[in-house]
Amino acid sequence: MRKEIFEIKDKSLAGRIGEIITAHGKIQTPTLFPVINPIRQEISLDTIRDIGFEAIITNAYILKKHMEKDALEKGIHRLLNFSGPIVTDSGGYQILEYGRIDVTPEEIVKFQENIGSDIAVILDVPTGGFASYSEAKWTVEETIRRAILSLKHMKREKTLWVFPVQGGKYLDLLEYHAKKVLELPYDIVSIGSPTQILEKYDYSTIIRMIVTVKKVIPPSMPVHLFGAGHPMFIPFAVALGIDTFDSASYILYAKDERLIFSHGTMRLKELLDIPCSCPICSKFTPKELMQMTKNERVKYLAIHNLYAIIQEIKRVKQAIKENTLWDLLEERSKCHPSLLKAFKEFTKYKDYLEKYHPTIKAEVHGIFLYDILSMNRPEVLRHHRKILNNYKPPFYKGKSIVFLDLEEKPLTRTSVYIKLRENLEKRKLEDVHILSFMPYFGIVPEELSETYPLSQHEKDLDDKVLENSLDIFIKYFDKNKGIYSKVILVVRDTNVDLAYRVREKLYQLIKQVIILAYKNNVSEIMENILHVVGNSTMRSSL
Repeated sequence: MRKEIFEIKDKSLAGRIGEIITAHGKIQTPTLFPVINPIRQEISLDTIRDIGFEAIITNAYILKKHMEKDALEKGIHRLLNFSGPIVTDSGGYQILEYGRIDVTPEEIVKFQENIGSDIAVILDVPTGGFASYSEAKWTVEETIRRAILSLKHMKREKTLWVFPVQGGKYLDLLEYHAKKVLELPYDIVSIGSPTQILEKYDYSTIIRMIVTVKKVIPPSMPVHLFGAGHPMFIPFAVALGIDTFDSASYILYAKDERLIFSHGTMRLKELLDIPCSCPICSKFTPKELMQMTKNERVKYLAIHNLYAIIQEIKRVKQAIKENTLWDLLEERSKCHPSLLKAFKEFTKYKDYLEKYHPTIKAEVHGIFLYDILSMNRPEVLRHHRKILNNYKPPFYKGKSIVFLDLEEKPLTRTSVYIKLRENLEKRKLEDVHILSFMPYFGIVPEELSETYPLSQHEKDLDDKVLENSLDIFIKYFDKNKGIYSKVILVVRDTNVDLAYRVREKLYQLIKQVIILAYKNNVSEIMENILHVVGNSTMRSSL
């Protein structure tokens, strides 16, 4: 039976803030496990812990090959002098690099349990980014075989075991492999083989891989993404439901004299000043770093890189708390063409994201709407679905007044609405529904105009957004064509073309469509509105 080791604390999109319970403490997610070389580590583990990383990952195969006796005698926590949770990989990366390693799946399972790993990975066979379909299929079948075999040698209850899902870019193989998770009592799922794909900045493929796996496995299981440690992609992966990562990028980039930032990487020798205020960048200039010895420079650059990674993780967690993770992704998508491409791919999974996205939180934050991609965000999609599938107007037969270009929001707090509603009641015209056309959301009935986020957003607008919004508008009236006997379109005279476009489409649904244009204040034509509402024969007016 699978252990209950993961508690979800908060959500935004499909991203989660949670806790993984291990024998050496709780791991707050989302987080990254810095890769530790057990033979030679340039950064002390105390420094890594002080920066904010609660858990680390190291390689059990390297430990067994070079330090087996010490590891078995001391246990991994004493050996590394680290009291927090330690994750051990089994040597799968070495298989990807060299083709094979001299250890069996059974041996590496027993070794990881004997040294006291908190989270351990079976000896899988990574697919990699360049495998053919037949090669990928073999890695899937072989990893499944090893996963079943390994279960027989797992004796230590305190160790959490990871089920690596292989298949690479071949989504049918990924899905097939992920479904095996449902049959086996593993605690954590990992998505293997992304490193070679990530190196090509092919984030769109990784997005498809993540969603394929996440759609299969239960939400209660934490999901790890191997080899993904750059801040550029972390927000996207978290938003899709990845809980933990591991990477040696902090030290690999440092050895190449590159600094990691949320928008990309920069070479030290090309920097006039470092756009960062971490302890390293606050203390040293690029010139001073370049004058250091190679080892000293690598150490300091690696520390900066760790700060950059933890800063991005904290930013993502705050966005989850505020329910503004989508806004962070839109911001990040403008940093690099590959990220914009990734964001476009990300929006294709709008139904998956909307399924897990919270409807509202206690602390409400307004949303920003930029372009056609913003129409895919969950808050907008939910309004479309509710207005077209669930909403019913507050009467069976009547007329509607639609403000086409009212900039103020919410509708019900505008002076023109208040005055119009008072006059309608005074004249006992009770069968009138007041609505407003709103870009992105399409149509907003008066009684819903103050609900979130219809009056809690800021927007920009282009032709694509306008066309898609009008499509929702027309679909609403198509659905309710038996309810509205007359539609009065109220519009500024500078925007009459919009009204004509709307009327042309509405004529196919509702016979009486009337345009009322005004120059400045809409209250100037209040009497005309009231006259048209009460006139049962008037067809059109300007």
